[in-house]
Amino acid sequence: MSAGGDLFDKTAERHLREPWDELRLAEGRAFALQRAGATFGIWIFIASEVLFFGALFLLYTAMRLEHAADFAAAARETNIVYGTLNTALLLTSGLCAAIASQASEREGLRRLTLWCLALTAGLGLAFMVVKGLEYREDIERHLVPGAGFALKERATQLFFGFYWLSTAIHAIHLSIGIGLVLRLIWKEWRAPGFLFESPQVEVAMLYWGFVDMIWIVLYPMLYLDGRSG
Repeated sequence: MSAGGDLFDKTAERHLREPWDELRLAEGRAFALQRAGATFGIWIFIASEVLFFGALFLLYTAMRLEHAADFAAAARETNIVYGTLNTALLLTSGLCAAIASQASEREGLRRLTLWCLALTAGLGLAFMVVKGLEYREDIERHLVPGAGFALKERATQLFFGFYWLSTAIHAIHLSIGIGLVLRLIWKEWRAPGFLFESPQVEVAMLYWGFVDMIWIVLYPMLYLDGRSG
């Protein structure tokens, strides 16, 4: 395939996808357009997710205003050690993701990119392990809404209903992010140079940053409320 004497080499053909591989453009121009399109696409997806989580947070705010004392009492029952540890893990993973995204733009930084991607996935997995330990403790303490719920105030079940729902949805999103990062590592292992010829690193790291931001909102809502006094 040619355009004005510019031929797509095998590397370009491997990493350019529809419709960019069909455009009669020079290789560099086609890659730039593909990267811009992929980045725009992930921002549209993130905007739709913000609408979903925004509705969830609005629901929490309405319930919190109606049952302020009960929600504060329920929040004091969450394990702030686990919550804070997971916040540190996720923020550190976000830093690693940002470094990986920047390093992937320079082919000489392949090792740094791979190490940062591995740390990002590893810290995400550590978050899931800690969250699993926290869930086990919550179950043992009968903090699952329903029969046998440990707290007497009725509205505390609303809080823990939100707690289980929001953290489970966040965990699903994080699991997807871990899968995306592990896929990038695998693809680079199979085809060296992939990370530097595809916009997928930037797209995956933007998604990871979104997951980080959701947790930054959840942390004070679920763990800090009622503990200021």
